[in-house]
Amino acid sequence: MPSVVATNVKRGQCIKYEGETGIVLGLEHRTPGKGNALVAATIRSTQTGKTKTIRFASSDKVEVVDTDRQQLEFSYLDSSGYNFMDLTTYETVAFSADFVGDVKDYMKEGQGIEVLFIEGEAVSISLPPTVELEITESSEGIKGDTANNPTKPAVLETGITVQVPLFVKQGETIKVNTEDGSYLGRA
Repeated sequence: MPSVVATNVKRGQCIKYEGETGIVLGLEHRTPGKGNALVAATIRSTQTGKTKTIRFASSDKVEVVDTDRQQLEFSYLDSSGYNFMDLTTYETVAFSADFVGDVKDYMKEGQGIEVLFIEGEAVSISLPPTVELEITESSEGIKGDTANNPTKPAVLETGITVQVPLFVKQGETIKVNTEDGSYLGRA
């Protein structure tokens, strides 16, 4: 594994620290009034998922881990788990429900996702910031109820429930923010 000086570490890189492997989420270069400059890196562990801030002296060597980000397409769900197809090799990869986690609430067949592989092992799934999903179940809004920007619950094709404005009807396709599950508008 290549090593770099702590000041050359970049956001999004995967590094080894304190016996763990983690993804650098943020960096802050600090130069205190006394003493040497340091780099404060916010790192999310790939093993535990916990985030913490690690301080490196500006001259410390940091091991950079090889990563591979692959674009995969969600194909289907069966007893082996969630199956994805690599669009370059057409190979199918299956991931467990535990690994997919809450991402499943925004996935539909044929949708592209990004999987991060570290040293050949899948560690995280990333969705696009927004997805378009169809409303399968929603009640009718009450005519005249327009005070305070009212909303109603709507069940989407993946089974997740989101709050939508009263004018949105069943059968329509809407845009949903994948980070917080909020309604963004009609598609």
